[in-house]
Amino acid sequence: MRGEFTRNQRKDSEGFSETPDLEFEYSDADKWTIELSELYSYTEGPEFLLNRKCFEEDFHTHMPEQKWTELDLVQHKTHAMRLLDGLDVIGRERRLKVARAILYMAQGTFGECSSELEVQHWMRYNVFLLLDVGAFTALMELLNMEIDNSAACSSAVRKPAISLADSTDLRVLLNIMYLIVETIQREEPTDSPEWRTIRETFKSELGSPLYNHEPVSVMLFGMVTKFCSGHAPHFPMKKVLLLLWKTILFTLGGFEQLQGCKISRRVSLGLPPLPEDSIRVVRSMRAASPPASASDLIEQQQRRARREHKALIKQDNLDAFNEKDPYKADDAREDEEENDDNDNSLEAEPFPLERDEVMPPPIPHPPSERVCFPKGLPWAPKVREKDIENFLDSSRSKFIGYTLGNDTDTVVGLPRPIHESIKTLKQHKYVSIAEVQIAKEEEYQKTPLSGGEEELELCATELLYQGILPSLPQYMIALLKILLAAAPTSKAKTDSINILADVLPEEMPTTVLQSMKLGVDVNRHKEIIVKAISAILLLLLKHFKLNHVYQFEYMAQHLVFANCIPLILKFFNQNIMSYITAKNSISALDFPHCVVHELPELTAESLEAGDNNQFCWRNLFSCINLLRILNKLTKWKHSRTMMLVVFKSAPILKRALKVKQAMMQLYVLKLLKVQTKYLGRQWRKSNMKTMSAIYQKVRHRLNDDWAYGNDLDARPWDFQAEECALRANIERFNSRRYDKNQSNPEFLPVDNCLQSVLGQRIDLPEDFQMNYDLWLEREVFSKPISWEELLL
Repeated sequence: MRGEFTRNQRKDSEGFSETPDLEFEYSDADKWTIELSELYSYTEGPEFLLNRKCFEEDFHTHMPEQKWTELDLVQHKTHAMRLLDGLDVIGRERRLKVARAILYMAQGTFGECSSELEVQHWMRYNVFLLLDVGAFTALMELLNMEIDNSAACSSAVRKPAISLADSTDLRVLLNIMYLIVETIQREEPTDSPEWRTIRETFKSELGSPLYNHEPVSVMLFGMVTKFCSGHAPHFPMKKVLLLLWKTILFTLGGFEQLQGCKISRRVSLGLPPLPEDSIRVVRSMRAASPPASASDLIEQQQRRARREHKALIKQDNLDAFNEKDPYKADDAREDEEENDDNDNSLEAEPFPLERDEVMPPPIPHPPSERVCFPKGLPWAPKVREKDIENFLDSSRSKFIGYTLGNDTDTVVGLPRPIHESIKTLKQHKYVSIAEVQIAKEEEYQKTPLSGGEEELELCATELLYQGILPSLPQYMIALLKILLAAAPTSKAKTDSINILADVLPEEMPTTVLQSMKLGVDVNRHKEIIVKAISAILLLLLKHFKLNHVYQFEYMAQHLVFANCIPLILKFFNQNIMSYITAKNSISALDFPHCVVHELPELTAESLEAGDNNQFCWRNLFSCINLLRILNKLTKWKHSRTMMLVVFKSAPILKRALKVKQAMMQLYVLKLLKVQTKYLGRQWRKSNMKTMSAIYQKVRHRLNDDWAYGNDLDARPWDFQAEECALRANIERFNSRRYDKNQSNPEFLPVDNCLQSVLGQRIDLPEDFQMNYDLWLEREVFSKPISWEELLL
């Protein structure tokens, strides 16, 4: 045992972590079966059999002694249309029974299936059948009716405790709609041409204002704000958010479609191609070893001192090891609770050793996923036009004594090495789509008449932005309120919103086992809400940025105003490894497993053990999404970067580096990189391992002095002016493009015909009419008029 322990210590001292890399592949969503199972809470389990009962009663009335799986397509369509007709009845009970029967169809008529694969096959078949006969339109009408049901809302508001029973109708409708959207968007190679046509038609209908004169996403956003305002506390918010996420994902496209759109947009604007495929680069990266804990570092130092008889480390480093992190959460942490402000064991440790510690041996990957790089850094460096201008200005001031403004071509009088530097900078110059859009917008603002009409493509992203524009601030506040309520670091408060309306049963548990099961269900419920909101925000930010940068900036600014930055930092101010490895799921109760197999007897031990997965996919997905959102909000915004510094984000983010997953570490390192210049020399000196990881993993911007803090951008200035200028640009953009009523009077056509001008009837105010004689005397008779000049 001791030999094994020493061997592990030696391995750790050489820079390798004992914990393996997390085999996590980032994607738009998890596997189809998992996404289906997360729709239902475990409390809803008994409703599966109730749905089956409602379907079979109706089905056997019209088709006795027959099975659904044995009928042909015509009979299937006939019965599906008969069920849709039943949704038009006035009686609520009858309507609910029919809706449950339709839900059972969408769930794959599992009563006649013997395996999960068979259930999935009939789910796809039944969902395409329901969509073909017009089920989604009927469901939208019923959903609108339930949203406007004032009796249900007022009843829920008066109730002291809301449970599953208060949202039965809404849950059934949202379940069917989610199953339709989630199933249709998953393409399979075996899909028939008819199904492919149905999918494309449904996709365009979802994204266009066909249902209730607005895109479906806008209607769901309205449900979110109504819930947060307290007018409809019975809304099943998890299901609403999941449907909203999958609707946005289906209509706008996922991350790979975004990459394809970005490439085609750059081609249409005449820009050079992207230097690399960022998705493939990130997938091929290896995770770095997390900074070692203080105790491990001290042991390593003592061992090295004994073995190599080297001098002891400096006292100031020891003091740094024992520093207490001022921003730790109150909850107890594990032994790894180290001082996050020091991660290099020896100050004189050479750089090659640091490289070894940061980059452990690669884990095996499928050959198709590896990207072959030349030896060196994974990202091609980029340079902005502004960087070249700043470099030339400083060079001209130094060698010639004057500057030439925005001229980046004239190099007369500059030494030969400066010529080479400019050539290198221009080779790596990168012009983003956003820069082109900003330049075009400035041109439209300068020349509103001669600039011509803007060609506005009414794509799904544009239609969605137009739909949410009037209430976008309220939508962002509502989403962040729910995210705050679902965050594991949030304390229960009386004034916080209740997000558990669609998970709590009517009768609270009476046994320890039931309480444990409900506890798992509640935690799982919150995790799924965080997953949905993080994905919604990230998708919207990325799609709006590609469509037009000021649409992105408008949404981003309102997220910042609603305290999104401190909220995400608060989310990460926890034991993030415990969150990512949480086991809040009971696989035996997951759909479709629970409707095909007999349920085993649950025990307290089996609930505590959880599943055998190395990590929780949805929690790691949520963490990466939140880090990407934080990156998008702070990139190139020095005022927001200062917020990261003010809220002491560095120790919080460094703790997140313990997660051995390359993509998550990349976005943490990006957030650390933008603030290193503000953290001071001592922080950089004490965190050389992190600095090395930043150098190796994050893209370099030539001339970016991020590691030394000598950049002009690091100096304090009026940060409020930066946000105000951005806000003014956004308002001008929205006013020009979307506010057609508020046209500038200076640009209206002028009537130059004397007869038509004099012939206009003008209503004068009463006080003017009463004092008309005085006005004539003062303005006309008492003033000399040179008629000759007037005639000329």
